[in-house]
Amino acid sequence: MKTITINDLKPGMFVVSVTRQAGHVRVKSQGWVRTAGAIGSLQKAGVLEVEIDPDKTLQAKTKAQSEPQNETHQDNVTVHDPWHRSTSVEAELDHASALYEEAKGLQEKAFADVKAGKAIAVEEFKQTASGFIDSIFRNQDALACIARIREKDSYLLEHSLNVSILMSIFAKHLGLERDIIEQLATGALLHDIGKIKVPNEILNKPGKLTDNEYQQMMAHAKYSYEIVGESGLGQIATEIAGFHHERLDGSGYPFGKQGDDLSQYVRMAAIVDVYDALTAERVYKVGLTPIRAFRILKEGTPGHYDADLLAHFINCIGVYPVGTLVKLKSERIGIVASSNPHEPLKPVVKVFYHAKNMLYTEVKDIDLADKRVTDELEAAIKPEEFSIDLIRFFRHTMMP
Repeated sequence: MKTITINDLKPGMFVVSVTRQAGHVRVKSQGWVRTAGAIGSLQKAGVLEVEIDPDKTLQAKTKAQSEPQNETHQDNVTVHDPWHRSTSVEAELDHASALYEEAKGLQEKAFADVKAGKAIAVEEFKQTASGFIDSIFRNQDALACIARIREKDSYLLEHSLNVSILMSIFAKHLGLERDIIEQLATGALLHDIGKIKVPNEILNKPGKLTDNEYQQMMAHAKYSYEIVGESGLGQIATEIAGFHHERLDGSGYPFGKQGDDLSQYVRMAAIVDVYDALTAERVYKVGLTPIRAFRILKEGTPGHYDADLLAHFINCIGVYPVGTLVKLKSERIGIVASSNPHEPLKPVVKVFYHAKNMLYTEVKDIDLADKRVTDELEAAIKPEEFSIDLIRFFRHTMMP
């Protein structure tokens, strides 16, 4: 292997990986760059240095051997940009909201079907997962924002939807193939389906569970494993449903699996499941800020969670995820409306409230990356700190 600068990359060379870059892209698959245009695309994407395999370099053909000029060459190497957007968050929000509400209805139907002994509508869940993924590939901020704005009394339904959305964003960030992302998203949608067999008084108990109650609660993962396994959705979805509470050191449940027994996909699900649970608002508990949730997850590495995957997850979600309520140094309150992968601490914030004067203000977008803006993001906050009805605000100001 040999490392060269992008300026030294020539048509016919075999690219193994990107070793230095200025942007947020990576080589999605190894392969030959056959044209100068492909090299130009890598340069535009911010690639500065690549690793090549000199033994696989294609030999230049003589004029007599060369193909006709009108014959095209397909480059094997492709570039993956995890932050790619084809539309604005404002344009995607309405469609994303409709997808989310449809998915909630499907979840309710699935719980009712399982309770009645009926089969899960597998194709409908696949279509829902596909719809999530399409929206995320257009602009992940829309569904990410909706997933952050949740109802306190709809945790069971919304948690699975949010885990599916976050898993899809995570998988997109890692550059996984579309069919794999669909399996991950579908498995996440159904990962808690086994809770239908756990009594409601245990699911919603605000205090500490007794030993017997805890045993019943832990059994939900085993039930999920059985239900999804019987649905025919495949191994990836089944393992996510059954193993998302397993831990690398073997301390998880329900099967006590550990280490190499847990696939990358299960390790991803474990991180996402806990993150969403920690940040969720419940009737009997206040959700943590993303920063605090990340800190708890980090404390659980390497025993419980995969440290490398957790680092990738934090990078793709961001310290101040879209939908997070924040306070600026000017005392203005707003919601992170659009992420900034190049400068994570400078997102676009939709301000609507002044904390010092305790009054609502004109809704306005503040791009903290704009050099003309002198305000700075100070901290993530909770709605109850200012008696702000975040759900109501979101519905009336952020939705088209």
